[in-house]
Amino acid sequence: MNIISQVTDSAPKYIIYDFGILTSRIHEWLSSMMNTTWTSVVEMVLIGVVFLSFYALVGLILVYAERKVCAFIQCRLGPMRVGPWGIFQTIADFIKLLMKELLITRNADKFLFNVAPFIVIIASFLAIGTIPFAKGIQALDFNVGVLYLMSVSSLGVLGILLAGWASNNKYSLIGAMRSGAQIVSYELSVGLALMVVVIFAGSMQFSEIVQSQATGWWIWKGHIPVIIAFVIFMIASTAETNRGPFDLAEAESELTAGFHTEYSGIKFAFFFLAEYMNMFIIASIAATVFFGGWMPLHFGNFAAFNHAMDYIPPFVWFFSKTMFVIFLMMWFKWTFPRLRIDQLLTLEWKYLLPINLVNVVLAAFIVLMGWYLI
Repeated sequence: MNIISQVTDSAPKYIIYDFGILTSRIHEWLSSMMNTTWTSVVEMVLIGVVFLSFYALVGLILVYAERKVCAFIQCRLGPMRVGPWGIFQTIADFIKLLMKELLITRNADKFLFNVAPFIVIIASFLAIGTIPFAKGIQALDFNVGVLYLMSVSSLGVLGILLAGWASNNKYSLIGAMRSGAQIVSYELSVGLALMVVVIFAGSMQFSEIVQSQATGWWIWKGHIPVIIAFVIFMIASTAETNRGPFDLAEAESELTAGFHTEYSGIKFAFFFLAEYMNMFIIASIAATVFFGGWMPLHFGNFAAFNHAMDYIPPFVWFFSKTMFVIFLMMWFKWTFPRLRIDQLLTLEWKYLLPINLVNVVLAAFIVLMGWYLI
C-alpha cells in the first residue's frame, strides 16, 4: 500500500505522504464485511480507542517533560530514580493516583462534584478531533473548524465552575470564579488572533489553512499582523489553560489548589491530565495555523531543498512544531512570576484586546490590497 502521492497545485510540485489512502483502504475493508451502520460504529469505536490511548500517552509524556524543563531552568536534575533518567516517574504517580481513595466533602453536591471532571475531559476530547496530524489523519474536518474549536474548548470552564461550586469549599469557589473570569476574557483574544490567519487563508477549515501554507508558513509570509497574532495567541492561550504565570485559579499560596482542592485519586488526575492535554491542543493549533501544521518547510523556488524536505514524514513535522510551542509555554511558565487577578484582567481588556482589534483591521487591509504571498 503506497501512502506517497504526487500532488499538483498552483505551487510547484511537491511530494507528501497521503494517509488518506490508508484510511480509505481501512474503510473499504470494513465496508466489505458489514453494512453501513456497523461500519460507522466500528470506525467511531476505533477512533475513540486511538484518541484515548493518545490522550493518556501525551499526558504522561508532557508531565515528565514539564518536570525536566522546570529542573533545567532551575539548575536541577528533576526525577531521576524511577527508571532511566526518571522516565517511569509519571507512570508511578499515575498508579498512585489510581490507588488513592476517592473522598468527598460533607454537604457537597455529589452529582455535580462527580460530573465536573468528566466535563473538563470531554471538552478537550471534542477539541482534539479537529487537529490535522497529517494529510488524511484528521477525525473531524469541518468547514467551520476554527469556530467549532472555539465553541467546544469553552465548555471546559463549565466543569471548572461546577467543581468549585459543588465542593462546598470557599477556596475552591474563589478559584473557580477566577478561572471563569479568566477564560471568558482571554477567549476573545484567542479567537481574534486565529481570525487574522483565517483572513489570510480565506477559510476556517483547518485542512484548507494547512494547504494554504504549501508555499510558506503564515508566520513568514503573513507579515507583521501574523507575528503579532502569534504573540497574542501564545499569551492568551496560556492564560486560557490556567498555566503559569496566569494560574490564578489554582494559586497554591492563596487557594491551596483552587477549584480542585477537594478532589483526590483519579478525579484529581482528570483535572491534571486535562491541563496538559489542553496545552497540547493549544500548541498543535498554533503549529497548524502559524507554522504550517504537517506541511514541510519550503523556501520559494529552491526546488532541491523543498524536494528533500518533502521526504520527511508529515507527522514528524507536526509533532516537532507542536513540541517547540509546548517548550515555549513551559519556558514562559517557569520564567515569569504569577500575576495578580486585577493585573491579569487589565492585561486582556486594556492591552491585548485593543491590539487584537487593530491587528485584525490591519490584516484585512493587507489582504484587500494583496500585499502578501499566496
